Amino acid sequence: MAITNSEIAAIFNRYADLLEIKGANPFKVRAYRNAARTVENIGKPLEELVKEGYDLTKLPGIGADLSAYIKEIVTTGRFSKLEEIQEEIPPSLVEMLAIEGLGPKRIKTLYEKLHIQSMEDLRRAAESGEIEKLPGFGPTLVQKIIKGVRLAKKAGHRFKWSEAKEYVDDLLEYLGKLKLSHLVVAGSFRRKKETVGDLDILATAEDFSEVIRHFVKYPKIKEVVSAGSTRSTVILQNDLQVDLRSVEDESYGSALNYFTGSKAHNIELRKIAIELGYKLNEYGLFKGEERIAGKTEEEIYEALGLCYIEPELRENRGEIEACKAGKLPKLIERKDIRGDLHMHTVYSDGKHTIEEMARAAKEMGYEYISITDHSKRLTVAKGLDEKRVLQQFEEIDRINEEIDGITILKGMEVDILEDGSLDMSDEILAQMDVVLGAVHYKFNLPKEKQTARVLRAMDNKYLNIIAHPTGRMINMREPIALDMVKILEHAKECGVVMEINSQPDRLDLNDIHAKMAKELGVKMAINTDSHNIFSLYYIEYGINQARRGWCEKTDIINTLSLKELKKILKR
Repeated sequence: MAITNSEIAAIFNRYADLLEIKGANPFKVRAYRNAARTVENIGKPLEELVKEGYDLTKLPGIGADLSAYIKEIVTTGRFSKLEEIQEEIPPSLVEMLAIEGLGPKRIKTLYEKLHIQSMEDLRRAAESGEIEKLPGFGPTLVQKIIKGVRLAKKAGHRFKWSEAKEYVDDLLEYLGKLKLSHLVVAGSFRRKKETVGDLDILATAEDFSEVIRHFVKYPKIKEVVSAGSTRSTVILQNDLQVDLRSVEDESYGSALNYFTGSKAHNIELRKIAIELGYKLNEYGLFKGEERIAGKTEEEIYEALGLCYIEPELRENRGEIEACKAGKLPKLIERKDIRGDLHMHTVYSDGKHTIEEMARAAKEMGYEYISITDHSKRLTVAKGLDEKRVLQQFEEIDRINEEIDGITILKGMEVDILEDGSLDMSDEILAQMDVVLGAVHYKFNLPKEKQTARVLRAMDNKYLNIIAHPTGRMINMREPIALDMVKILEHAKECGVVMEINSQPDRLDLNDIHAKMAKELGVKMAINTDSHNIFSLYYIEYGINQARRGWCEKTDIINTLSLKELKKILKR
């Protein structure tokens, strides 16, 4: 059974975590981190590349040793070096690395001095004052630890949509080997929520017992919770729960609707059914004992006097009222995207050259891209100063002459400094086609100051787009404190565009803010923030988020032709 790229990346990241806690050479740790990032961002499964005999050392950051390790993982499903180090260090300590302020050395100290081995141990020690007595652990850090433990608990066992998708693709391929009339994943996954708690799979088959027998033999199962005649529940190796349910053909549509949710949306549908003298449940829409609809979702909605409502909209956020008024949005689709306005190259912290990024984007059918490497303040990402920016502009001019069919725009992801000024002179900004402003530090400013910071940045006439506006990292870092109404209202006044960042860890704007932006008339851009050619395919995740935010083609500026786009970018 296929091992996914994210699983390989997770193995390398876990190994790097344990190396850090052990106090290994930082260069060695970084090599595994870089390898994990490369693996995560490859659009094609590594297992296929290995089978094809592809030279893995051609991938960024993959040398001979790492290439051999990847082949070991792909062929055996195991990584012997990880198994060795896990015998020396409790794996539970790795979870603590996600807490702000806790690096490997401090975790090692906590383990050795206070025998802390779990999040609960950590919480108790922080709240009791024990940690504060240790050298290098002050009251500010202790508060960060308490907050970090709370955030970890809040995150629970929810998985990023992109992580769940890899299992979904593999599972559906595995189950698809059987004769099934229907096979679909429902629940929050189908609604494209940014995180998924579990997977609900519906299937119809003549012999469902055969389906169950096949399902529980799926190689990536850690535990079979139940294997009944109409439902089976398993826990996968990454702790993701999967429920497989038997559905009758006559009830397929109603079951799909019921298990897709959301609960709030379904309650509203049932209210409408009652008003019409019907009863709606997972088996169908009934008038008395007679089933009058249920085979498809479309006939359920039609029988209730409604138009079909896309799964991404089913959150009881006004979709039913909009449907009745004939005002449901025509949601944006992948084919509408004509370019990507946020990506990085080897000039800063990217892995590919400008030409490589341009050619990869051209293969995706794009008409234009914007190269937006980091500005000078972000030294950790090799941010560009004025001299290197001008060198890059010269290279972009040269490549534009050499490559037909795509236009490379000159841009930059400029740091928004603490006072709201931009990390690049207006003289240089004036020469750019696309200027993105981003907050990359001072995340903990009070709401009033953080909001004022971003508002001032938008006053700069050269700023076009606010990149990943809230700075949140899903399940890892909370969003910065912003008054989003003020931000969006000012963006509308200034003609500044809000980004929907497609990185699986970001998806920022979130769906709520995207819908708010749309309602206020603020334009958005769906960008990938790619750091290599492979993550250009992340555009799918940004489109998911935009659809959940009710976005149409007209709401997104990178659906425009280059000529129209340039008009929007001129403030």
